[in-house]
This record gives sequence, C-alpha cells and structure tokens, in this order.
Amino acid sequence: MEKKSNKTLKSFLTIVISLAFAGFFLWLALRGLDFKVIQKSLAKANYIWVAFAAVFALLAYWFRAIRWNLLLEPMGHKISSSNALWSLSFGYLMNLTIPRSGEVARATALYGVEKVPVDKSFGTIILERVVDLICMLGFLGLTLIFKYEAILAFYKNSGININPNKIFLVVGGLAVTGVLFFVFKNKFVNVPVLGKIIGFIDGIIQGLTSIFKLKEKGKFIIYTLGIWVSYYFAAYLVCFALPETSDFTFADGFFIIVVGTLGMIIPASGGIGAFNLAMKYGFMALFLAMGKSAEFGGEMGLTYSFISLPLQIFVMLVMGLISIPMLAKARNNIIEE
Repeated sequence: MEKKSNKTLKSFLTIVISLAFAGFFLWLALRGLDFKVIQKSLAKANYIWVAFAAVFALLAYWFRAIRWNLLLEPMGHKISSSNALWSLSFGYLMNLTIPRSGEVARATALYGVEKVPVDKSFGTIILERVVDLICMLGFLGLTLIFKYEAILAFYKNSGININPNKIFLVVGGLAVTGVLFFVFKNKFVNVPVLGKIIGFIDGIIQGLTSIFKLKEKGKFIIYTLGIWVSYYFAAYLVCFALPETSDFTFADGFFIIVVGTLGMIIPASGGIGAFNLAMKYGFMALFLAMGKSAEFGGEMGLTYSFISLPLQIFVMLVMGLISIPMLAKARNNIIEE
C-alpha cells in the first residue's frame, strides 16, 4: 500500500513539474510580443494545409508501427500491425500526461495484447530512439549545409551554452559503466535483485542488437525514411498555411524540424511552452538570416507553433483515445482464445 502511494505521489510530482516547465517556457515565449499580430495571422491562415500536414503525421504513426514489427521478428515475435499501432498510440498518449512515460507504457501495452516481454520490446524502443537520433543528425547536417547563418543566429538568440568537458565526462562515465557491466555481470546473475536487473538489461541489449539480425534491412531503411519524410512534411506544410511563411524553402523546413525537435526534448507536458519558445527563436533566426525583422520572425514563430503544436497534440489525443478500446478488445480476444 505504501509503495502504491509513493508511486502515486511520484507521478503527481512529475506531472506538476512538467506543467511548471510548460508554464515557465510559455511565459518566456509570450513575453513582450504583440498578440494582435499573432491573432490576425491565425485568422487568415489557410487550414487546408494543416489538414495535409495531419495526414503526414498519421502516416508517421503507421510507418513506425510497421517498422516495429521488423525489429521484433528476429527475437521470434511476429505481431500484428494494428496491435503495434495502438500500443504506439497509447504510449504517445501517456507522454501527454507524464513526459517520457510513453516508452514503458507502449511496451507494457504490447505485452498485454501480444505477450512480447517488456524488456525486449523496450530494447527495440531504445533502438528506435538511437535511429531517430541518427536521422536527426542527418537533418542537422542538411541544415548546417543550407542554413548555416540561421543556425548561428539561433544559437546566439537561444542562449544555449554547451560545455564540451561535461559531455565528455557523461559519455566517458556511461562507457566505463557499460564495460564493467559486461565484465562482471555473470558473477551477479544469481543474486536475487541484481539477477533481475541484469536479466532486464540483457533483454534490452537483445532489443538493441535486433537491427543486426534483420532479414529485411531494406524495408527497415524504407520505413525509417517514410517516418522522417512524414515528420518533415507534417512540419513544413504548416508553413504554407501562413501567408508570411508560405515562401519558406525546403531548406527552411530542415531548420524547422531540427529546432522543433530540440523543443520537444524538454520534459514539458505535450511540449507546451518549450516547443513554442523553440519556434520563436527558430523563426527569429530564419528571419534574421533573410535580412528581415527578428521581432516579426518571433511573432510568426509563435503563430506557427500555435498551429503546429495543437495539431500534434490533437493527433496524439485522437489516436491515443482510440487505442484504449482497441487494445481492450485485443486483450479480450486473447482471453477468449
């Protein structure tokens, strides 16, 4: 009973902290801006382009669900695409309540309908994040090539100060921990608590290494490209909804998806506030690089964020809420069988 109450308290505090993050970043994003400009831009926006962006957002869900099947197959688990889709959607829904809880929720949901061990499916989810990082680095590379001036402007406006020594220490510490784990893990595998932890980590490693056992590597690459092309157009097409940004180029789209992803990394509820602030600074940088007003760019960045972010949250809510009865139905079918 005490463990349950502690867990509830922890969840409550996590939600409160994430909401506080959202409120703080939203305040930073909104201060000192002319809301009338933003209201006028929203009023004359062409929302047909937003509908097209929503189609690509949904396509990204489908590609990711199908690709998940490929990652689980080498471990002997052939799951249905629909169960993968609804487990994925449920995970994204949980991320709206407690940031970063979606990965565990997704793996747990899949276990409920497909009996795939949580540690193994969680390992594939971590692998997905690694692949996502590689794809993001690809977009960053394209942005550095085509929008280098905007990158410099964004860095100066955002106030980001990265200390290379701290990054080196973190990476080095993780590397040493990993080496020690592989060297000594067999000595502790029979210890009650440590044995379970080692077993769980081994399951994650199995999931991570499943990419090397893929029979259809070509399909994996195609689905990965499908996911990120969909993400790109879900972000870029929103620009055409606003007359002030309808002349943005493909290269501008690369910059927007990189900056937007940076905003979504911050553990604020649904990306609220953090995404808005990232778009404010991002559009200020773009407008500066174009020789235009940074202040007006910030207003357009917020306008864009007030369309793009609600679109993302709407898709998460709709897909997530649909996933609940669909997963329940799938679990009932297993029980009946």
